[in-house]
Amino acid sequence: MDKTATNFSPQLATLGGGCFWCTEAVFQEVEGVLSVTSGYSGGSAETADYESVCSGVTRHAEVVQVEFNPSVISYEDILEIFWATHDPTTPNRQGNDVGPQYRSVIFYHNEAQRAAAERSRAEVAPEIWDRPIVTEISPFGEFFPAEEYHQEYYRNVGNRNPYCTFIITPKVQKFRKAFKDKLKAER
Repeated sequence: MDKTATNFSPQLATLGGGCFWCTEAVFQEVEGVLSVTSGYSGGSAETADYESVCSGVTRHAEVVQVEFNPSVISYEDILEIFWATHDPTTPNRQGNDVGPQYRSVIFYHNEAQRAAAERSRAEVAPEIWDRPIVTEISPFGEFFPAEEYHQEYYRNVGNRNPYCTFIITPKVQKFRKAFKDKLKAER
């Protein structure tokens, strides 16, 4: 892909890979990603905030909304990174984070994304994981940005928080090692 392209229409990917702090930290380092916003999607309530989502009542998932330049990174590459940086084989759980808000989910924005997500779940994810993939693929509805203190959490807090030290840092390091060719130049 042409990494110097300046004429493009940004696209969105909305992904839930457990705790949004982890997913955000990874995608912020991807070349071609313009922004990553932590938030909530996929629930029944008309609004969402951390407290209501954690209660499980709203059925929202913690997600990130990734705005990207498709002339630099493809949606398929975004999905490959998604599969490799969380466990899509455990329903409603990522490590010690348990509940429907931590489910593995892809919210597609159009039919091309739906088809790509289904193809990737069937072909790419099983190459990475040897257990059945439980990731939900659903149409995108609404996105509610998380509270400001959740945004850029790993960049702002880093290893001053034990969760970051023991959960996020290893995921970011794994991503950097596996996807060297997808890293932003100015880390």
